[in-house]
Amino acid sequence: MSKSDADQSESAKQQAQSLELQAKAALEVSRQDLETIKVSRGSLEAAVAGAQAAVKLAEIDLANTRILAPRNGRLGEVGVKLGQYVAAGTQLMAIVPPDVWVIANFKETQLTNITLGQRVSFTVDALDRRRMMGHVEAFAPAAGSEFSIIRPDNATGNFTKIAQRISVRIAIDSDQELAKQLVPGMSVVVRTEPKEN
Repeated sequence: MSKSDADQSESAKQQAQSLELQAKAALEVSRQDLETIKVSRGSLEAAVAGAQAAVKLAEIDLANTRILAPRNGRLGEVGVKLGQYVAAGTQLMAIVPPDVWVIANFKETQLTNITLGQRVSFTVDALDRRRMMGHVEAFAPAAGSEFSIIRPDNATGNFTKIAQRISVRIAIDSDQELAKQLVPGMSVVVRTEPKEN
């Protein structure tokens, strides 16, 4: 082998080693690029998850702009204006349900002859005292004084017996045209009908 052949072989060897080092360096750069892409991908996935959470929150906020009544009825005492922000638990308005009834406060001494289902008639002052019909639906579980904020205390000295008032719920017969005109708070006079034997 001549010197020029040896020099040529040495040069080819060095060139091959140089190409090997260059390929290794390119491989390392590609690995680092892959790691960068993985980190960027994680960052992008986090950004997508954040955007999805923001959309969900916006949907919840949008749903909270529509407040539904718990039941059908007419509105009364509306204390809120369009566009007003309200906190949870704030009373916005009163709902008067379509089904109405009469609460009659009888003296406890009058309850002896009143039974569930018994027919009653009543007149409504606001409706020209015209007569309507209904029936006894329920009795209050206690006298009105038991539900008052400050209960009477008769434990001192002299005692005067006072007949207590017991609330009786009267269901109104639905086949009456006047029943549609009844609203809460109207004054009525109730009379029990004789019991049927």
